[in-house]
Amino acid sequence: MRLVIVAGPHSQPIAVLELLPVPAFDDNYLWLAADGSGNAICVDPGDAAPVRAALRRTGWQLRAILLTHHHPDHIGGAQELAEEWQAPVFAPHEARIPVQATRVAEGQAVTLDRPGETFSVMELPGHTLSHIAYSTPGLLFCGDTLFSVGCGRLFEGTPEQMLASLDRIATLPPDTTVCCGHEYTLTNCAFALSVEPRNAALRARTAEVRELRANGEPSLPTTIGSERACNPFLRVDAPEVVAWAQHTHGVERENRVARFAALRRAKDDFKVPAAW
Repeated sequence: MRLVIVAGPHSQPIAVLELLPVPAFDDNYLWLAADGSGNAICVDPGDAAPVRAALRRTGWQLRAILLTHHHPDHIGGAQELAEEWQAPVFAPHEARIPVQATRVAEGQAVTLDRPGETFSVMELPGHTLSHIAYSTPGLLFCGDTLFSVGCGRLFEGTPEQMLASLDRIATLPPDTTVCCGHEYTLTNCAFALSVEPRNAALRARTAEVRELRANGEPSLPTTIGSERACNPFLRVDAPEVVAWAQHTHGVERENRVARFAALRRAKDDFKVPAAW
């Protein structure tokens, strides 16, 4: 499956990138994005083999590799692919990424000649302390910070850090295409419906995802607009989420961080219904 997106502010085209989510492991997506000449980048190649096969199938040429965080399922194939394609690697300042890379941080940009695109670096602590994302107008590679209808587990960061990171993501334009690192959407929908059962947009998204997955298609990419409408972790101030946190966890209405923390704990403990 490939999706063509236009990256440009106010819907003014800057470049057209063709997106390809490459499945790996149990539920990862290793993202490829290419311009019209087949110049491609790869984001979070946890395994070189499926990326190599996808490049062979499409005829694309790998020009750069972007890494969001240090977990092995996101970096495992990076060094091998970089050496094979002589492709530069960009990564956060993180000693646990043992890959030769240009290290980047908040406020810096990754500018590529092929494809001709510039990605701003966003530091998004929460899932890990050194997690970053790459953003260009109309497109976000967010690793494991945001999932469709969910967010990453807090392996290292605090609820306050993760909520601040998600708040930043939520300010992006609603038509921004979001490329997440895992296919968790359907189970995320089950949890979200336990929080906001009357959310019509969420019910519609759940039905859409059921159909996509039944047909063997990915539920990703998503959009910021869809996540604002459906994702409880971006909706901590929505009345139904506020009421859920107050009634089920005793969280005061004014305490956003405690409400987010209650959501994250509940998701960690959530058991997907057997009939789901």
